[in-house]
Amino acid sequence: MTDALNNKIFEIISCEARKQNVKAFVIGGYVRDYFLARTSHDIDVVVEGSGINLAEAVAKSLHTSVSVFKNFGTAMIRYNEIEVEFVGARKESYRLESRKPIVEDGTLEEDQLRRDFTINALALSLQKEDYGELIDPFGGIRDLDAGIIRTPLDPDTTYSDDPLRMIRAIRFATQLGFTIVPESKDSIRRNRARLSILSKERISEELHKIMLSERPSIGFELLDECELLAAILPSISSLKGVDVVEGKGHKDIFRHTLQVVDNVASVSDNLWLRWSALLHDIGKPATKKYDAGIGWSFHGHEFVGSKMVPGIFKQLKMPLNEKMKYVQKLVLLHLRPIALVTDEVTDSAVRRLLFDAGDDIEDLMILCKADITSKNDKKVEMFKRNYELVQQKLIDVEAQDAIRNFQAPITGEIIMEKYNIKPCRLIGEIKEYIKESILDGVIPNDFDAAYKLMEQKAEELGLISK
Repeated sequence: MTDALNNKIFEIISCEARKQNVKAFVIGGYVRDYFLARTSHDIDVVVEGSGINLAEAVAKSLHTSVSVFKNFGTAMIRYNEIEVEFVGARKESYRLESRKPIVEDGTLEEDQLRRDFTINALALSLQKEDYGELIDPFGGIRDLDAGIIRTPLDPDTTYSDDPLRMIRAIRFATQLGFTIVPESKDSIRRNRARLSILSKERISEELHKIMLSERPSIGFELLDECELLAAILPSISSLKGVDVVEGKGHKDIFRHTLQVVDNVASVSDNLWLRWSALLHDIGKPATKKYDAGIGWSFHGHEFVGSKMVPGIFKQLKMPLNEKMKYVQKLVLLHLRPIALVTDEVTDSAVRRLLFDAGDDIEDLMILCKADITSKNDKKVEMFKRNYELVQQKLIDVEAQDAIRNFQAPITGEIIMEKYNIKPCRLIGEIKEYIKESILDGVIPNDFDAAYKLMEQKAEELGLISK
């Protein structure tokens, strides 16, 4: 397999390993991706000896720097667009209460044995005598050809030792379009309680990778099938099922949600827009109501759902910053665009949507369109025509009034200077009155009109200019 090692860096690693009288092997994801014809810029090198010493020698030969992590026994160098991580071969054992292994020096065979899946245990020799030879003790190539995820050891041992591997199995199955073997699925179900020892940050990292795959729904369906979803994302698990009253059932919200996520994923790589799609209907279980006259309704689910977003982000230790506020905003606004369909809708309503959505209006419209998942073709066509109408209304009003990212023409400083007053409630009252007047179309969005309105409102409030 020397064609897999045709980069100059492999020859240098081989040469330096020979000088140090140690054996080095390329292992893991790079080898797997080579056989899958996937581009990889991350290379893992395992050394029967000191990975740090070999990394330092290779870095010197390449005239580049090396980052050493002594606590982990690893070192990393960057060469062109490639990152190479070096580590000494090791064997591991685990304590029941932790996923952090007890590490000892080991051989390549022992190192391969500790790998999570057979397809990640593939190695290529960098020794001169068998350069490029594939070392595949667990049938990883066979599993790649078959498109399956399988563990080298008994799956109960693999998953109990490091329960993050349960989510990784699902993540790889989602990314690669592979199938997890039945005994692995059964083991994941048996070991699901071991999730409790994982950090929320590591779980979130894997969820992000699932979310960024071509079809995220595969991952969430597997999380549910393997009985992990309720523990990781109970708000999504609670969307499952269809209630029927008097022969009338509502849409399966869980299946609908996964379709919306896939619809968004087909047109956008934005991670947080995909999260918005996953969470857009989380308020429905709490607002679900049946009325004999109208059937099922979920009134206000967008408001309830938006208030749930911070708790979900906090639970998963995801950033409680602008990313979270972005998701919260899209969940809150996801019904607003389609409400603008009728001819009677005023420009004021369109201005207010543009004002509330700001620069996220395009993403909101992507989510709105993705939310069309009816199996009724005529209904889908009608919704898509409505969607186009709304988009045109937004374009027309934005071109006319420049409301997006609205900044009030009259600032608090102008009011204080004009009326010689200090910061107070009246300033906010005047600014709010001007803003509402612009959004309602009472005055245009320009300084002169706003200044005149300021003077009128100030006179009503008893303010006298200096």
